[in-house]
Amino acid sequence: MRLLPALLACALCAATATVFAQAPTRGMQEIIDGAPAEAWRSLDPERTLYLELDAGRVVIELAPEFAPAHVDNIRTLAREGFWDGTSVYRVQDNFVAQFGDAEGDDPALARDLGSAARKLPAEFERAAAGLAFDPLPDADGWAPQAGFVAGFPAARDPATGMAWLAHCYGAVGAARSMADDSSLGAELYVVIGQSPRQLDRNITVVGRVVDGIEWLSALPRGPAPMGFYAEAAQRTPIRALRLASTVPQAQHVALQVLRTDTPTFAELVESRRNRRDGFYKRPAGHIDLCNVPLPVRRTPAP
Repeated sequence: MRLLPALLACALCAATATVFAQAPTRGMQEIIDGAPAEAWRSLDPERTLYLELDAGRVVIELAPEFAPAHVDNIRTLAREGFWDGTSVYRVQDNFVAQFGDAEGDDPALARDLGSAARKLPAEFERAAAGLAFDPLPDADGWAPQAGFVAGFPAARDPATGMAWLAHCYGAVGAARSMADDSSLGAELYVVIGQSPRQLDRNITVVGRVVDGIEWLSALPRGPAPMGFYAEAAQRTPIRALRLASTVPQAQHVALQVLRTDTPTFAELVESRRNRRDGFYKRPAGHIDLCNVPLPVRRTPAP
């Protein structure tokens, strides 16, 4: 049973928060450790990317519900090895790490896209109808309502009937030029700093990092103002970027993410918006969308 059906959004959110606020709250780790098996979901290999760096693996979950055309193109590029041998060529402090074909703007040097599409529509937002939206109980400064869709931080506007993914830490977007339909998914970026929510509905968000973001966020910063490395030798090589479904099972990383449509997650949200451990003297009574933790755990390989 869904704890927070979309049609009951704000009223039920407030009621849930009130109940938790009146009772002692468990800490986040205690909630995670006590989460029942049904509160977790495994990653779908058909919507999971493995970005292989010398330092380690970055695991990305794709969001075809919001960017179906881009996700299809990314899957094609991954299957055909487009990113193998490319690099992380931009790391801007408190902003993004960007990777892909660093020479993509030069037709004479750019990589062949293979059988991937050369033109995609902008997928900045979509109709909210049909989405299972799990709202937060608090107001959002960037949207009429904020919450989660299938584990992704999202927002929606009941007045327009539209929903979109939010640029929280770890969000993966498709870099573009000035035209709104100029992204192909061949050049991707990951948010590694303060959530740049001003980009919401201005760039297509294709997924989020669920594991290994430290291998990107700890990279040396490029020079101001944009973080593009001045020399090719400064770039971080990409060994491969593969769709998990094409990787032998023995090489998979067994991960599960906490479902955002469960009582466990609702309790976790409340434990973070009203901290009651010995350090916090005044519970905040509010939480920002991008400050809600999205727990991930490793499980024994089958």
